[in-house]
Amino acid sequence: MNRVRAESSESDVAVESLRVSAYRIPTDLPESDGTLAWDGTTLVLVELSAGGKTGLGYTYGHKAVATLIQDKLAGMVEGSDAMDIAGCRLALLKAIRNLGRPGICSMAIAAVDIALWDLKARLFDTPLATLLGACRQEVPIYGSGGFTSYSDQQLCNQLAGWVAEGIPRVKMKIGREPWRDLGRILAAREAIGPDAELFVDANGAFDRKQALSIALAFSELGVSWYEEPVSSDDLEGLRLIRDFVPPGVEVTAGEYGYSSGYFRRMLDAGAVDVLQADITRCAGLSGFLDAAALAGAYQLPLSAHCAPAAHLHACCAIRPLRHLEYFHGHVRIENLLFDGAPWPRSGALRPDLSRPGLGLEFRHEDAQRFRL
Repeated sequence: MNRVRAESSESDVAVESLRVSAYRIPTDLPESDGTLAWDGTTLVLVELSAGGKTGLGYTYGHKAVATLIQDKLAGMVEGSDAMDIAGCRLALLKAIRNLGRPGICSMAIAAVDIALWDLKARLFDTPLATLLGACRQEVPIYGSGGFTSYSDQQLCNQLAGWVAEGIPRVKMKIGREPWRDLGRILAAREAIGPDAELFVDANGAFDRKQALSIALAFSELGVSWYEEPVSSDDLEGLRLIRDFVPPGVEVTAGEYGYSSGYFRRMLDAGAVDVLQADITRCAGLSGFLDAAALAGAYQLPLSAHCAPAAHLHACCAIRPLRHLEYFHGHVRIENLLFDGAPWPRSGALRPDLSRPGLGLEFRHEDAQRFRL
C-alpha cells in the first residue's frame, strides 16, 4: 500500500489510525426543496489519531462514503506524516483517479482532509483559525431552511424566529410548486419585516424562462439573493439570468463544486455574483481554501454552504468571505452530536479560541442510536 511519508525528522508525527463511522439522523419534520425530498441526513465521521491527539472531520452524504474511506483511503493515511497535509491530499487524489473525482470521492477526501487539519491544530494545541491565520473574529451567517414541505405558517415561524434571534438574513426554498412561490415569498417577507434580507433558493428547479419570470417580482418583494435559479451545470443560463435579474438581486451557485476546475469554469463564464463552496464536498478545507483563492482572484465574494461547525474556522481565515449558511438540518445535527458546536450571537458565529482544532468533540454515546 502506498502511503504518504515525508523524509524522517524529529518533527514527524505518524498517523496511527483512521476510524470511520456513519450515522443517519431523521429530520424533525419532512424536508424538501425544488428538486429533492428527504426524511433523514447521513453524517460520515473520520477520526485520526497521532501523537496522543485525535482529530475529527466529517461530511454529509451516503454511507457509501464511509465504505470508500475504509476500503480505499484509510491505508493511504495510516502511517503518513500528520504534518504533511498537502502530500497526503495529493496521494488521496491520485488514489481515486479511476473512481471519479466529483461526488462521493471528493466527499470522502473532504472528511479525511478536515480531520487532518483538525489533528494538526490539536498537535500544536491551537485553534484551527489561529493555525490558518484568522483575518476576522466572527463570521456573518444567514438562517437557512424554509423548505417547500413546510406550511406557510411553519415557513413564517422559522424565518421570523431567526430574525428575532438577531440573524438579519434568511433563506427559503422555492421551485417545487412554482404557482405557489410568489405567495410564499410574500408571506415570508411580511413575517420577517422590511429590514431583514430575504434569500431564495430554487435548487436548479427552473428552466431559464421560468427563472426569469419569477425574478421580475423580486424587487417588489425585497429578494436580494437568487440561488441556483437553473441547474448549476447550465453556466450560460446562470449568466443569462445574472444579466437580466433586477438590480440588487445577486445570482449564486457553486455548492456542487468538487474541484478547483469546476469553480474556475463557473467564474470564467461570469455565471455568478457570489461563488458558493462547501467544505464537505470540495475535498475538504484544502479545497475550500483553493475556492477562496479563486474567488479572490476574480474579485468576487465567496459564501460557505451548510455545515457551519465544519466551516467556521476556515471562514475566519479567508479574505473574500461574504457569509456562512446556518442550515437548519445541519445545525440540528451538529448540536445533537458535537460538544462545542457554535451558537449565533448578533447574526454571527465566533469560534471558541479556548479549544484546539475545530473545537469539536463527538458524543459517541449520544450518536450510537443513529449509527449505521
